[in-house]
Amino acid sequence: MALKSELETSVEAILGTAFKERDGQKIPTSADVSLTDGAVKLDAAFLYADLAGSGLIAKQCPWDTTAKIIRAYLDCATRIIRARGGEIRSFDGDRVMGVFIGDAKRSSAVKAALQIQWATRHVIEPAATSRFNSVKNNDVKIRQACGVDVGTSRAVRAGIRNNNDLIWIGRPPSFAAKLSDIREYPYCTFISGDVYDRLNDETKFSNGTNMWENRSTKFAGIDEMCYRSSYWWEPK
Repeated sequence: MALKSELETSVEAILGTAFKERDGQKIPTSADVSLTDGAVKLDAAFLYADLAGSGLIAKQCPWDTTAKIIRAYLDCATRIIRARGGEIRSFDGDRVMGVFIGDAKRSSAVKAALQIQWATRHVIEPAATSRFNSVKNNDVKIRQACGVDVGTSRAVRAGIRNNNDLIWIGRPPSFAAKLSDIREYPYCTFISGDVYDRLNDETKFSNGTNMWENRSTKFAGIDEMCYRSSYWWEPK
C-alpha cells in the first residue's frame, strides 16, 4: 500500500475507534493497555520535573558535560519519585513524569517535588560546579521546577506496533506539565489548588509556617489558582 493510502486508512480507523474503557486499580504500563482500543481511567496525582535552561547549559558547556548534568537530574528525580511511591511513565528530553495513586497521592507527589528541589540545589549544582570548569567559569546555574496536579485521566496507547507508548488524556497531566514550565526562582515547586486543599500538614507547613503562597496562571485560556513554594525537603 502506498504511504498516502496507508495514512488515510489509518486515520479513518483511529478516528472511528470505540474505546473499551476500564477503571484502573494500578498505574498501567503500555502492556496493560490495548493498542487498538484500550483506555484506562485513573484517579492520580501527576508530577512533572523539568530541568530549566538546559539549552543555555548546552551553549556554555561541552556536550558531554551537558549530558551528565541532565542524566544526574533525571537520575535523582526518578529515584525520588520511586522512593515516594510514584511510578515513572514518561521521559521527554530533560523532563520526567511521575504518577501517584492512593489516599496520600497528593502529599506523596509534593514531597517528591520538594526533595527533587533539594537534590538539585544541594547535590547536583555543587557537584557540577566543583567538577566542571565550564560550569564554574561561566557561572552556570542549575535550576529546575516541578508541577503537580491531581484528578481523573485516561491512559491510551498511541503509535504503531513496536513503536508506541502511553499517552495521558485529561487536565491533570497537562496542567502539571504547564506548572513545571513556570520559571520564578527561588520558587521551584508549583501545585494546583486541588492538590493544596488536601495536603497533609507535613507537606503544607514547616515549623508552623505555611510553605505555600497562592498565585494564578493561565491554562487553556483561563486564569487558574495555583500555589508555589521556595522550600525544599532533604531526603532521609
